[in-house]
Amino acid sequence: MRKLTFNVLVTVRKTNRTENSTLSLYARITQQGQRLEFCLNRTVEPYDWDFEKGCVLLKSKESKELNAFIENIKMRIRNIRAELLERGKVCTPEIIKMKFLGVEEHQKGVVEIFKEHNERCKKLKDIDFAAGTVQRYVTCCKHLQDFISLKYKKDDVPLRDINQQFILDFECYFKTDRKCNHNSTTKYLKNFKKIIRLAQAQDLIKLDPFRNIKFHLDDVDMAYLDEDEMEALMKKKFVSERVGVVRDIYIFCCFTGLAFTDVKSLCLADIFNEKDGSMWIKKKRRKTKNWCHIPLLPKAVEILNKYSTHPYCVEKNVSLPVISNQKMNAYLKEMADVCEINKELSTHTARHTFATTVTLKNKVSIEVVSKMLGHSSINMTKKYARVVDELIKNDMAKLMLKFATAPMMSN
Repeated sequence: MRKLTFNVLVTVRKTNRTENSTLSLYARITQQGQRLEFCLNRTVEPYDWDFEKGCVLLKSKESKELNAFIENIKMRIRNIRAELLERGKVCTPEIIKMKFLGVEEHQKGVVEIFKEHNERCKKLKDIDFAAGTVQRYVTCCKHLQDFISLKYKKDDVPLRDINQQFILDFECYFKTDRKCNHNSTTKYLKNFKKIIRLAQAQDLIKLDPFRNIKFHLDDVDMAYLDEDEMEALMKKKFVSERVGVVRDIYIFCCFTGLAFTDVKSLCLADIFNEKDGSMWIKKKRRKTKNWCHIPLLPKAVEILNKYSTHPYCVEKNVSLPVISNQKMNAYLKEMADVCEINKELSTHTARHTFATTVTLKNKVSIEVVSKMLGHSSINMTKKYARVVDELIKNDMAKLMLKFATAPMMSN
């Protein structure tokens, strides 16, 4: 770590004389090459001042008092700096000056900087951030405001007040007042951690309150449809055309593994016809920017053809008439009830269905599945290992049957 250089002295400006030709005294703070001067509202005769030593030359009573005043100024400035460093606060020449003059500098609030971050994210939506990511930050900020209002009876708190206890209390708030499970709480805290890291990068906060806090996600058994449930959903005839459209889009995701944001943005430019007659989806995932290459199964091609001339698709230049994620999930819950599927369906369960029922259960290698899903690492795909375990169990059952019927070895 680079050593923090610091110096303070009292000086005068030769070219800055008062009306009676005296020189004004200035305190000069220098830190890491940054220099700042401010007037001390005291003057000295030019011929009394020792420019080299930075003090008054004469030995009179008035001169001794002025020299004592100068030493006191330097000592107070050093003490202010030492206090800021000891408390882990941001320490700059400007902050030291404001403390010395008794002026409380504006401390940005944590909600204030969170909102600034969210405004930048909104401007970069669909460029650097997916719409869902932007919404998660907005929701997290709203929860933070509610927590501060409940606990501190304020609209915001200064960044200097964010410590480990604040984070632990915030975590408790999610799990008790908001009734969030452990994984949802952890994801919100990770969003909040990014805001604190941004504040650190801007020198708005010195110490990281997350430095001794470790995150972990609990393993969850993710819902997905089995073959019978997929068949029931595909065969079901719905009276409402809108519900039928949602069902078709969901089934398309079951056969392609596309996440909601990726199927919503799917357009003709993402679909390729190969020389062998096969059709592929080749596009970057909105979330990770990783490429996913997915050969289209017959059912997925059938759904694409069905909606190729749909007015919404023609107007928006997309492949499917996808509505909002919230409305999709609402319809999926109704469909699950109608089809007697006792599972919590959402747009994301289609992605899990593709990984499990459609691919891994049909002995597609986990490496290939990982590539089609656009995962950054195969470790992300290993969360579907329960399906691999089931395949092992079925294969070993066949092996056991084979050896059970084999003749015994003679002695």
